[in-house]
Amino acid sequence: MLFLELSLIRWTGSNVVHLSYFTNFVLLGSFLGIGLGFLRVGRTKRQPYYSPVLLAVLVLVISFFPVHVNREATGILYFTSLETSGPPAWLILPVIFVVVALVLMGPAELVGQCFPKLDRLEAYRWDLVGSLCGIVLFTLLSFLSAPPLAWGLVVAIGYFVVMRPQRILTGIALAVPALLVIAALAVETFSAGALWSPYYKVTTKAFQQQGVDVLDIQVNGIPHQQAIPAAKRLEWEQQYGMPYQRSVAAGSQRLDDVLIVGAGSGTDVAISLLKGAKSVDAVEIDPKLREIGGASHPDKPYSDPRVTTHINDGRAFLERTDKKYDLILFALPDSLTLVSGASSLRLESYLFTEQAMEAAKEHLKPGGAFSMYNYYRETWLIDRLASTAQAAFGHKPCVDFTGWGGQAVITAGLTPADQACAGEWGGAAAGTPAPTSDDRPFLYLSTGSIPSLYIFALGLILLVSLFAVRVVAGPFRQMRPYADLFLLGVGFMLLETKSITGFALLFGTTWVVNAIVFAGVLVAVLAAVEVTRRFRTPSLPVMYGVIAVGLVVGWLVPNSWLLSLPLALRIPVAVAIAFLPIFAANVVFAKRFTDTDDSTTAFGANLLGAMVGGCLEYAALVLGYNSLLIVAGLLYLGAFVLLPRTARALT
Repeated sequence: MLFLELSLIRWTGSNVVHLSYFTNFVLLGSFLGIGLGFLRVGRTKRQPYYSPVLLAVLVLVISFFPVHVNREATGILYFTSLETSGPPAWLILPVIFVVVALVLMGPAELVGQCFPKLDRLEAYRWDLVGSLCGIVLFTLLSFLSAPPLAWGLVVAIGYFVVMRPQRILTGIALAVPALLVIAALAVETFSAGALWSPYYKVTTKAFQQQGVDVLDIQVNGIPHQQAIPAAKRLEWEQQYGMPYQRSVAAGSQRLDDVLIVGAGSGTDVAISLLKGAKSVDAVEIDPKLREIGGASHPDKPYSDPRVTTHINDGRAFLERTDKKYDLILFALPDSLTLVSGASSLRLESYLFTEQAMEAAKEHLKPGGAFSMYNYYRETWLIDRLASTAQAAFGHKPCVDFTGWGGQAVITAGLTPADQACAGEWGGAAAGTPAPTSDDRPFLYLSTGSIPSLYIFALGLILLVSLFAVRVVAGPFRQMRPYADLFLLGVGFMLLETKSITGFALLFGTTWVVNAIVFAGVLVAVLAAVEVTRRFRTPSLPVMYGVIAVGLVVGWLVPNSWLLSLPLALRIPVAVAIAFLPIFAANVVFAKRFTDTDDSTTAFGANLLGAMVGGCLEYAALVLGYNSLLIVAGLLYLGAFVLLPRTARALT
């Protein structure tokens, strides 16, 4: 189930660009489907052949009707739209949500059928072991840059193994949709010429512009970068040379050390070398973009001995290095996607907070300067970033508008004397949003409220879910005894989100960190189950008290203090703080789950709670990530209040 879920999240997001910005949309559909699958156990003895059939339908629909670009909306979390192709969001997103739920409902039925046959915790234990195997396998394939064809083969084999068709007709019912899925993914793999990084589907196209060879790079169908000779890039677009004009150190040819965050295919690195940099640290989060630059950039900047490449998140690099620089560049760092499992956190979100720019300031040599440039489109966004730089550096930066698409360059010297502005920046316009922070790092959210599009979409998701639960499981009263387990699911999802976003800040938004955190959460849950199975644990009221202590500690310990710790100490401290409430909450769940009369209904209620928790994640847009701990605390308090009297003394 987990491998299928992760595959759907990655593959649908690479072909339907809306999902690059709403990654938890498929996650919510998965939780709904898994919950429905458990609630459906005992209501039919038929094998869920509808699941592979609907998976084939979903793959074929998205293969024939992909959505390549749609970034027009304002007030959401993304910008810079070029054009829209494919079905509109209001049509394709509901289809994907519903079909994903139905697809995941099938394997969930099969898992749910095992629960009544085993001891409660034994069944749950093997479910967790299987989940760990799924995430390890998907992580391994990501490491190997395996294309979706490999994912499809694993899923097809998985369906045959768990459904074990006994007759020719049932074998055909599995084989036909499996072959359709594999064929569609094979066509995509071999015809599109795509490279699959851990973040994107990357495609390239070579062409000539004004007699110059250009390599155009697209990710998930969106124009992203171009590999162009440095001299021509400087000639065609003023923004690339502006940081060197505004930096006094660069103007004086004192570029001993330069840091470039968002090095990509290498054009910014080539420009820095052309400007006289003696040493360049090139930080790029995506290994495939670096690979393309190394192989195809006309200037071959990555082959230059002056360049050192770091495959890492820019903020994480700044927090770990002790090196200081004459010039630090944030060179068009725009990931075009969200961190998997986090509803609103982009890969580069922690680069643009006030704390991030303070970290950049701390890594400047005397006389050094910091600069960032991009196609910002919106004046308020430029003002917000300039205000953030002003807050971090203590003085107004240089702000240069350089061309179409809201091209702008923001440069701040370590002191005012270290920057050479063409004129003084007039300051942010009235109504400009305040600088973002590590707790609320939503650069592209211009208001303090949740965008209406999200509210509308989440409302529809909840209504559809209520209807689906009523149709599949019957009256809601059968789940009433497990209302506390439902709230445990909601709270757990918020804790998981807080862990993902917290570790992304402390250790980087890379796919490796994300995979480790997901696996770590599962290990913590499995550890709770094993402890409950093997040892006498405190009563439920005591364990709820441990949850409360863990939440209070997580709330009180600031990220700034954790970031100040050496990496070797930061890891165990962060793990202890993040996983204490997760461990305690799952001891509570394990003890309570053991005492339930209907294991599948109880487990289904918990999974549906996790889906609601996925919707509630969006409260972070208003409250910030740290406040999710308060919301989780209220949910756990509600779960304790709803705890049946007979369960309060469980040990």
